[in-house]
Amino acid sequence: QNALEVRGRVLVSAAAGSGKTAVLVERAVNMMTDETQPIDADKLLIVTFTNAAAAEMKSRISKKLRERAMKMGNFDLLKRQQYCLSIAKICTIDSFCLSLIRENFYELGISPDVKIADNSTLSAIKSDALSTIINKLFENNSKEFQLLCETLGEENAESNFLSIQFFVKSF
Repeated sequence: QNALEVRGRVLVSAAAGSGKTAVLVERAVNMMTDETQPIDADKLLIVTFTNAAAAEMKSRISKKLRERAMKMGNFDLLKRQQYCLSIAKICTIDSFCLSLIRENFYELGISPDVKIADNSTLSAIKSDALSTIINKLFENNSKEFQLLCETLGEENAESNFLSIQFFVKSF
């Protein structure tokens, strides 16, 4: 109840199945249908952890908004808010961050077509980076690196390379 009534920002944290989604839906619809100062849906930011949760949230808000507007008899409000809801930021945390990066790529000095890497791409990048680092360590052959090789107990450079790769990847 407190999360529904408090004005301004709110963080709702509770166990699974405790009604967080219902509270956030009610809170969003209350703000969107406020009789004195309605807030357009596209001015809200609602972040979740999964795409399914974001889609569910948007669907529930749309349904509740329709019910509330019908009850109020305010069809203009319903039309405006339904449009705003279609472009509202109700998304996962990572997709919200990605949208911020894309909107400000020029400030960050990066390409505008940046995207989130999948696990196989990340694995390949990590493997390449690891190989590059280990090769440089072999070339420099510092005392610390020699100690690491001795600690791993391999007898030749190739075995050391494979042992070190396995050792580092296991972390």
